[in-house]
Amino acid sequence: MSRKVVVTGMGTINPLGHTVQETWENAIRGVSGVGPITVFDASGLSTQVAAEVKNFDPKAYLGAKVARRTSRFEQFGLIAAREALQDAGLEITDANRDEIAIVVSSSVGGIEVFEQSTLTAFLKGPRRVTPFVIPMLMPNGAAGLISIHYGITGPAFSVASACASGADGLGIAWHLVKSGMFDVVIAGASDSTLCTVAVAAFERAGAMSQRKPPDFKTPQPFDANRDGFVMGEGSAILILESEEHARRRGARILAEFAGYGSSSDAYHVTAPDEEGRGAAKAMRRALQTAGLSPDDVDYINAHGTGTRLNDAMETKAIKSVFGERAYHIPISSTKSMTGHMMGATGALEAVFSILAIRDGVVPPTINYETPDPECDLDYVPNQAREVNVDVAMSNAFGFGGHNAVLVFRRYQG
Repeated sequence: MSRKVVVTGMGTINPLGHTVQETWENAIRGVSGVGPITVFDASGLSTQVAAEVKNFDPKAYLGAKVARRTSRFEQFGLIAAREALQDAGLEITDANRDEIAIVVSSSVGGIEVFEQSTLTAFLKGPRRVTPFVIPMLMPNGAAGLISIHYGITGPAFSVASACASGADGLGIAWHLVKSGMFDVVIAGASDSTLCTVAVAAFERAGAMSQRKPPDFKTPQPFDANRDGFVMGEGSAILILESEEHARRRGARILAEFAGYGSSSDAYHVTAPDEEGRGAAKAMRRALQTAGLSPDDVDYINAHGTGTRLNDAMETKAIKSVFGERAYHIPISSTKSMTGHMMGATGALEAVFSILAIRDGVVPPTINYETPDPECDLDYVPNQAREVNVDVAMSNAFGFGGHNAVLVFRRYQG
C-alpha cells in the first residue's frame, strides 16, 4: 500500500517564538534569536553566544511537578506537541489512542542533566543524585512523555542521527503513514544542548562561532567571513496523516509530505564529504520518492550551519543535483536566525518549508554581507522574498555523515 501523506498540524517553541505564528512572523522579519548565553555560566568558554528559547518558564506550561521531573528538551517537546495537536484539531480518544504512533527524536537527549548529575555525584555523593536522572536524559524521553501525557498507546520512539535526527525521524514517520501501518503519526524533534560540556566540546572541535557580545553578527551561513555555527535549542512537532484519514475527519491540510531521502557519507565522523556526494544522493532520493524532478523545486531550506566546510559542501551538492538551475532557486538558511537546534533543526525547518508554500514567501539568510566564491548561489540575503512555492526541499546533515532530505508539495485535493 502506498498512500499520500499530508501535514495537518504544527507546533514549535524555539529561539524565535513560543508558537508557530510568532516564530514565522519573526523569521519573515529577519529577527535574530542569538544573544549572550544566560542558561549557564559560560564565562570560562570562548563561545559566549547562543540562540536560547526566551522568557521560558516550564512551570507556566506544565506545572511545578512536571517541570521539576523533566529536562529542558522534554519540556519543549511536550509544549510543541500540544500546539501541533490543537492546530490539527486532533482529539485523542479511546477509539484512536492505539492507532497513533509517535516519532519524536533528539540528538543527545538531556545532556545538561547528565552534566549536573555527574557533578552532584562526585561533589556531594551518589546519594544526592535524583532518581529521575535517566528519564530526564534519555533521548526517547520526549516521545515517551507525549505518549504518557495524552494516553497514546501506539508505538513511541526516537531516532538519533545527530543533527539529521529530526529530519530522519520525520522520514520514518512518513514511511509509517505511507505504508499503511498508521493513519496518524505525531512526529518531530526536540533538543537542548546548552551546557558547559556540549558547548566546550563543539568549541574544541573548531565548529562554533567565536564572536562575542556586544558586537557580534553571527552565524553567517554562506558568507565569506563565516566562522562557525551558533548553538540553538527548541522543538518542532508535525501531525502527519494519510490523506484519506485527514479528509474523513474534515481536517485542514497544510501541505503534502511528498518525499524523503537519506544517505551516509562513509567519510569522517565529524567532517562532511567535501564534494557533497552523500548530500546529493539524499536529495536525489527525496525527489525520486516524491515523483519529482529537480526542475520542480521552487525553494530549498538549506542545512546552512555557517561552518566553512558544511556551507561549501552543501553548495556543491545542490549544484550537482540541480545543475545550472541551482543558480535560480532561492535557498535560505534559517539557522542564521534560530541557531543550530541540533536534532530539532530539521523538524523546525520542515515547518518553515511548509509555511513558505502556504504563504508564498521565503525567509531570509540574515547576516549575509560578503559573497564567497565557493558559495555563489541565491541565498535570499537579509530580506524575505515573495516566491510562488509549490515544492520545497529541506536539507539536514549530521555528524557521522548522516544526510536526510525532506520534500513538501502544495496539496492538491
